[in-house]
Amino acid sequence: MTWEPVIGLEIHVQLKTRTKMFCRCPVGFGAGENTQTCPVCLGHPGALPVPNGRAIEWTLALGLALGCEIAPRAVFARKNYFYPDLPKGYQISQYDLPSCVKGSVILPTSEGDRVIGIVRAHLEEDAAKTTHRGGRSGRIGGADYSLVDFNRGGTPLVEIVTAPDLRSAEEAKRFLQLLRQTIVELGVSDAEMEKGTLRVDANVSVRPAGSDELRTRCELKNMNSFTFVARGIEAEVARQVAVWEAGGEVVQETYDFDAATGSLTARRAKEEADDYRYFSEPDLVPVEPPAELVERLRAGLPELPAARIRRLERELDLDRAVVLVTGGLDRLWEQTVAAGAEPLPAANVIANALVGSGADPAAVPPAELAKLVRARDRVPRQAFDEALARLGEPGFSADPYLAEEAVSDASALGPIVERILAANPGQVAAYRGGKEGLLGFFVGQVMKETQGKANPRAVNELVREKLAAGA
Repeated sequence: MTWEPVIGLEIHVQLKTRTKMFCRCPVGFGAGENTQTCPVCLGHPGALPVPNGRAIEWTLALGLALGCEIAPRAVFARKNYFYPDLPKGYQISQYDLPSCVKGSVILPTSEGDRVIGIVRAHLEEDAAKTTHRGGRSGRIGGADYSLVDFNRGGTPLVEIVTAPDLRSAEEAKRFLQLLRQTIVELGVSDAEMEKGTLRVDANVSVRPAGSDELRTRCELKNMNSFTFVARGIEAEVARQVAVWEAGGEVVQETYDFDAATGSLTARRAKEEADDYRYFSEPDLVPVEPPAELVERLRAGLPELPAARIRRLERELDLDRAVVLVTGGLDRLWEQTVAAGAEPLPAANVIANALVGSGADPAAVPPAELAKLVRARDRVPRQAFDEALARLGEPGFSADPYLAEEAVSDASALGPIVERILAANPGQVAAYRGGKEGLLGFFVGQVMKETQGKANPRAVNELVREKLAAGA
C-alpha cells in the first residue's frame, strides 16, 4: 500500500516590538537572565495587563499578507495550564475569536501553485524560556535540573496555524522558507530559529494514497531548523507507516525529534482545547480594529514572495527563483541585471559565489557586481573570488580586478594539462572508461597549478580535448 503524509504546521513568530505584549518591559535577545521582568509579566497579584498597540497592528498586517480575513472583533482569553515557565498559571492568548482567520498562501511548485490554507493567526504572549542542564541532549528527559529565564515571558507572539494541506517533508520545508521571508520583509520579526524568534511544531498523520480521511495525528516539537523539521517529519511518517502496516493504531502523542540521532521520543499525550479550560480574559477589552486601519495596512503590503518567484521564473527557472527570493537576494539580482548583467549568470553568481564569499548582500553595489558578472570568464578565479569577498566594503570598485586577465591561450595551458594527465593515469583511465565526473578533478588540478589564473572555460575545453584525443 502507498501512504500519503498529511501535515499541518503551527508556527510561532516573536514580534520585534520594543516592549512586551502586556507590559513595558523591553524585548531583546541576549540580555542577562531575569533582567527584563516586572510584576505584570511575572504574574504578581493585582498587576493588570495593557495591550501593545504596535503588536496588534503587526499581527493584522501579517494576517493580511497570509490572505486572512480580519475579524471585526477579537477577544483575548486565558489558556490555563501549569508549567514552570508560566508564572501566572495561564497564558493570555486568543481562542475562539482570533484576529485573523480563513487565509491561504500560494506555494509555487514545479507542478503548479499549491494553495496552503491558513486556519488562523492569533496574538498571544510567549512563555518564559526553560533551560535543562545535565543529561546528553539538553532536553528535559535525563536532565539533572532546569532553570527558567523570564525575560522572554510576555513577548508578543503570533501563532500561525495551517490547514493539513502539506503532503511531504520537502513541501513543508519550502513553505516555511517562503513564510519566513514574508515575515522578514514585513519587518515584524527577525524570524530566526536559532534565536527562538521563529519556532515550528508539526502535526503529522498518514493515510492511504487517494483517501481523504484524516487519521490520528502526532505533534513534533523542539526542532530548531527547517532541515530538522523536514527530517523530523520524515521520521514520524516512517514510524506511523510502520505502526499501521504492523496492524497497530497510532496514538495521539507529542514527540521530540533528536536531530543528532534521528530518533523520536514520546513526551506526553497531546492536549485538546478542553484541557486548557479557556475563558475570556476579564482584564482586557475586545480588539475591534477600525476599517480604515485595516485598509491602510492592506495598502502597505509589499509584493509578496510567491508572486515574485513566479515573476522571476519567467527569466530563470523555478529553483533559481526560489533560492533568490527565499534568500532575500532577488532585489539585488534585479538591480544587477538592470546594471547590465545577463539574468542567468547573475543569478548563479549571487546565489552561489557571492553568498559563499561572506559579503553582505545588502551592502553590495549592483553596478560593480554587474561588472564582475560580465567579466567572470576572463578574470582569474583568485581575483574574482577576492573581488566578491570585498564587494560590500565602502567605496569598492571592480576596476582593478577587471584589469587582470585569465590565461586562455592553449599554447600556455596545454603543457600544464598534459602534465596533470600524465601524473594521474588511474583517473585518466577511469574517465575514459565512463566516469566523466572526473573532469572536474582535472580542471581543479589545472586551476591549482595556475594559482587560479587560468580561464576555467578554456581549461574545461582543453582537458576534454586532450582526454578525447587519447581515448
